[in-house]
Amino acid sequence: MIKLDKSIDRDLIVLNLTDTQLGNSEWEQGHQKRAILEYTVRELVERVKPDLITITGDLAWAGHTVAYESLADFMDSFGIPWSCVWGNHDNQDGADFISGVVASYSTRKNFIYEEGDPKFGNGNFIISVEENGRPITAIFMIDSHDREEIELENGEKKLAWAKLLPEQLEWIESTSLELKASGYHDGMILLHIPFYVYRKASEAAYRSGIDLRRVSVSDSMGSSVWNEGYENSIGVQHEGIGSHPVCDGAFRSVKRADFVKTIIAGHEHVNNFIINFADVRLVYSLKTGAGCYWEPELNGGTVVKIGKNGVRDIYHEYVDPSHLL
Repeated sequence: MIKLDKSIDRDLIVLNLTDTQLGNSEWEQGHQKRAILEYTVRELVERVKPDLITITGDLAWAGHTVAYESLADFMDSFGIPWSCVWGNHDNQDGADFISGVVASYSTRKNFIYEEGDPKFGNGNFIISVEENGRPITAIFMIDSHDREEIELENGEKKLAWAKLLPEQLEWIESTSLELKASGYHDGMILLHIPFYVYRKASEAAYRSGIDLRRVSVSDSMGSSVWNEGYENSIGVQHEGIGSHPVCDGAFRSVKRADFVKTIIAGHEHVNNFIINFADVRLVYSLKTGAGCYWEPELNGGTVVKIGKNGVRDIYHEYVDPSHLL
């Protein structure tokens, strides 16, 4: 595990970015999308003052080496430990491409990462948050892969968003039990493609009959869009949930260990809900920058505050990029 020390007198602050996703040409000096991304991240770092920066996948487009290198130079310039998990677009050129990116990133002074067991995918590892040697929170950095072929009831085969491998789920569950027994307060999973349970949480939390695409951030701050028992939820869902289309038991596996209390995903650029479902926070991180597609009102990052008893607060930090549009 990679260990991070939390100060006794303050929270450890994680700033999560997601889907930065610029191509080679968009990193050229003066490009509007580069300016938006750099402004957004600088503003976030200045406001939040994070101890760790994480990125939940789709850092760039597979094969766009200049973009990956430019992003790494930019992230390393803050002098803050930073790490990432890989998204479907990162994974599209296969494990060898990711290995090359990792080899390059590992030359950066502030990049923290472990390869993990290759049978689980690319980079499955744990960042341990500790206070004066006392374990507090374990952050599982998980590869959610790209796509996989599924067979429909009529026998037709098609590509669908991938799910975690059975070996990954077994590792998360068994390691959760070990960490819990050794004194950790809680665990947090960071990955790109959300679990299937995000669909169930959305169905349970949002009131039926509303047009989710028309719900604004301010609407989501009140109780008018939420069902009873979910009034403390926040955030919007302006597009569908791109999980694996079939329930794969991932959430049941997490619940059996009763250790992971927070899951943060990326992948959907205009979803950013935070829903407490079955005593686990299911979070869509706020998209960072204009890469690929976006809504300017949903731009920024997601902040996690870890106190002496584990994760104590999660919120989105919005950055207005209108002066650059």
